[in-house]
Amino acid sequence: MGKVAVGAAVVCAATVCAAAALVVRHRMRCSGRWARAMAILREFEENCGTPFGKLRQVADAMTVEMHAGLASEGGSKLKMLISYVDNLPSGEENGLFYALDLGGTNFRVIRVLLGGKDGGVVKQEFEEVSIPPHLMTGSSDALFGFIATALANFVATESEGLHPSPGRQRELGFTFSFPVRQTSIASGNLIKWTKGFLIDDVVGQDVVGELTKAMERIGLDMRVSALVNDTIGTLAGGRYHNPDVIAAVILGTGTNAAYVERAQAIPKWHGLLPKSGEMVINMEWGNFRSSHLPLTEYDQDLDVESLNPGEQIFEKIISGMYLGEIVRRVLLKMAEEAAFFGDIVPPKLKIPFILRTPHMSAMHHDESSDLRVVGSKLKDILEIPHTSLKMRKAIVELCDIVATRGARLSAAGIVGIIKKLGRDTVKDGEKQKSVIAMDGGLYEHYSKFSTCMESTLKELLGEEVSDNIAVEQSNDGSGIGAALLAASHSQYLEVEES
Repeated sequence: MGKVAVGAAVVCAATVCAAAALVVRHRMRCSGRWARAMAILREFEENCGTPFGKLRQVADAMTVEMHAGLASEGGSKLKMLISYVDNLPSGEENGLFYALDLGGTNFRVIRVLLGGKDGGVVKQEFEEVSIPPHLMTGSSDALFGFIATALANFVATESEGLHPSPGRQRELGFTFSFPVRQTSIASGNLIKWTKGFLIDDVVGQDVVGELTKAMERIGLDMRVSALVNDTIGTLAGGRYHNPDVIAAVILGTGTNAAYVERAQAIPKWHGLLPKSGEMVINMEWGNFRSSHLPLTEYDQDLDVESLNPGEQIFEKIISGMYLGEIVRRVLLKMAEEAAFFGDIVPPKLKIPFILRTPHMSAMHHDESSDLRVVGSKLKDILEIPHTSLKMRKAIVELCDIVATRGARLSAAGIVGIIKKLGRDTVKDGEKQKSVIAMDGGLYEHYSKFSTCMESTLKELLGEEVSDNIAVEQSNDGSGIGAALLAASHSQYLEVEES
C-alpha cells in the first residue's frame, strides 16, 4: 500500500473516530439533558405529594378555619359569609319566577315556571345579552338601565300561560358574581368590581337598590326577592331536586363552596334566629390556606406574579384558571434548564396562561398509541413542531401530577365540610344520607380530575361513611338556582301558608 493510501486511510479512520466521538458526546449530552429534565419532574412530583396523612391534616385545617370564620369577622382566611338564605327550596314551589345572572361581559335573563310538588320545573326560557364595553366603565344608571331594559324586553315575550297570577308582582333572583357585603336576603353593597368592570359610583352601593331604581325608571314592576352568588344557587338547585343536599362546591375557572349551617352554630350572627333554624354560609373557600398545603416553587412564583398575591391560595392550586398555567411553568423550567425542547426555548412557552386547562385535559386524556393529541396541542399552541413519544409521555405524566394534586385537595376540602357538620362518622342505626351538589366546567369536563376527586373522598371517609355520602352534578345554579331562591323567599309565601 502506498504512502498516500495509508495517509488517506489514517485520515478516514480519524474522521470516523471523530464522528463516532461526536455521536457519543451528543448521546451523552442528550441523556444528560433528559436526566436533568426528569429530575425536575421527579422533584415537582415529590413536592406535590398528597399522601393520606397530609390530606387528613388539610381536612382538619379546613374544619378549624370554618369554626374561626364563623366565630368573628376576619377571624379566618375563610370569610364564611352569612348569605341570609334561610329557606332553601323544598320542591313544592309554585308559579312563575325570573332570574338575572350577571357575572361577566354577558348576562342572562331566565324565566322558570314551577309546578309544585309533582310538577317540578315545567318550563324554562332564557336569553343571553352582551354588555357593550363602554357600559362596563361608564355610570351606574347606564349599566343598570341597560340591564333593566333587557329584562323588560324579555318579560314582554311571556307567552300564554306564562304570566304571574293576577295582582302579583313578578319576582326575581339576582345572581351577582362580584364581591358583595350582603346585608339581607335581598340587599348587598358592592365591595369592588372585578373582571374588567370599573364603575366607581356603584362601589359601596346596594346593587339591588341600583337595579330596582333602574326598573322603576322604565316602569317594570318586578321585585328582587333574593341576591345570591352562583355557589348558593347551585346549593338551591341541588336541594330542590334532592332534600339530602347539604353543601355545594363549584370547581370551574374559579372555586367556592357553600353549605347549610345550624344558625345557633354561628357566633358572629347577632340577628334573630331564622324560623328554619338554618342559615346558608358562603365559605369563599378559594381563600383557604394552611401550612399543610403542598405548595411548590411554581405555585409561589405564580402567586407573586398574580393580580392578587397572597390571596386565593387554595384556588390557585385546584381550579381551572390555574392548572394549565402550572403545567406551563414546569415545562418552561424543563426547557430552560434541561433543553427539554432542544437548544432554543420555544418563545410561546414563555407566555403566561397560554396553556389553558382544557388543553391540559385533552393531553391528559389522550389514549392514542403515539399520543398524537399531545403532539398536536404542543404544535398548535406552543408552536413546538417535533416531539418524541418519550417527551409526550413525560408531558402526560406532568398533567397527571398537577390534576391529581388538585383533585385530592378538593376532596380534602369537602371532607372538612362533612367533618364540620358531624357527618364524618356513622351513628348507630342511622342511615343519614349527605349529598354534595357539584357544578363547574373543571368537574364536568375533566373526567380524570373528577374521578380522582371522588375516589379520594372514599379513601378519606372510609367505606362505611362513604356509603352515605354522594356527589351529584347540579347544573346552572346561577340561573335556575337563583329563580328557585326567588321562589323560596317569595313575599307571597306567608300569605299562602296562613
